[in-house]
Amino acid sequence: MKEVIIYTDGACSGNPGPGGWGAVLIYGDKKKELTGGDPKTTNNRMELTAAIEALSKLKEPCRVKLHTDSAYMANCFKQKWYVNWEKRGWVNSRKEPVENKDLWQKLLQEVRRHDVEFVKVKGHSDVELNNRCDELARGAIPQG
Repeated sequence: MKEVIIYTDGACSGNPGPGGWGAVLIYGDKKKELTGGDPKTTNNRMELTAAIEALSKLKEPCRVKLHTDSAYMANCFKQKWYVNWEKRGWVNSRKEPVENKDLWQKLLQEVRRHDVEFVKVKGHSDVELNNRCDELARGAIPQG
C-alpha cells in the first residue's frame, strides 16, 4: 500500500456561518493542496469535509496518517464512537440524532477504503502543515 500523509483543517466565521476547509496531501516528494468553502456551515462540518475531500482524492486504497486539530474527529475514530452510532441507527448516547450524520457516513466510507490512522495535533501551534491548512481554510471562507 502507498503511504500518504494528510493534514486537514476547517474554519468558520461565526458558528454557524460561512466556512472553509483546507487539506495538504503528501506522497513521497509530491504535495497537493485542496481547499473549498460553504456560505452557511459549522466548524465541525468543515473539519469533516476537509478529511472527506482529501481521502476521496486518493485513487487507490492507501495507508494514511491523517493529522487533524479536531478533537471531534480524532476522538470519534480513536474511541470508536461511530460503532455505537451505527448500532443505534445513528442515534447518540443521549438518544438524539447524530449531528453531521451525512458527513460522518461519507467519511466512514472513505476511511473504510483505506488504512487510516488519525493523529491529533494541537491547533494554532508550530505544526507547519497544520498552520498551512488553517491558512487554506480561512482563505476559502466565502466573503459577503
